[in-house]
Amino acid sequence: MSIKIGDRLPEANLAEFIEVETEGCALGPNTFPVSDLVKGKTIAIFGLPGAYTPTCSAKHVPGYVEHAAALSAKGVDEIWCISVNDAFVMGAWGRDQGATGIVRMMADGSADFTKAIGLPLDLTERGMGIRSQRYSMLVRDGVVTQLNVEAPGKFEVSNAETLLDQLSLQPA
Repeated sequence: MSIKIGDRLPEANLAEFIEVETEGCALGPNTFPVSDLVKGKTIAIFGLPGAYTPTCSAKHVPGYVEHAAALSAKGVDEIWCISVNDAFVMGAWGRDQGATGIVRMMADGSADFTKAIGLPLDLTERGMGIRSQRYSMLVRDGVVTQLNVEAPGKFEVSNAETLLDQLSLQPA
């Protein structure tokens, strides 16, 4: 069963490639418990099948980069892109997409988070293994307040514009 509005995000870890060492974050891949990352924050999360794939690279990530300031103005503290790739790939893709410092490129290398929210996509027959369905969600303090899951092969409701419109309708 997939996650739904009103549900709390599951216990899982995500990894992020850190480019600049800071207190508490070493250079390179760092793993974080989702529950720690979401405390007291409003986060726009979008999930997609894979780094460097056509729709993900041409439309999905660029839309969130383009609309980051508008999302922030609506109360979003962070934007996360989650994909079933490793932290090295997500870090490189984020650099290539101009997303560094704008969108957190979060790796779900073993699809643990994706499976826990009930949104895996089996692309084994296409040589890609288990991936993520395309979706977006708004999470406030760990609770899903908006969820948009795409129909197979579509890119219509998980874009930044749809989430921005939904934010306009939600109480802060």
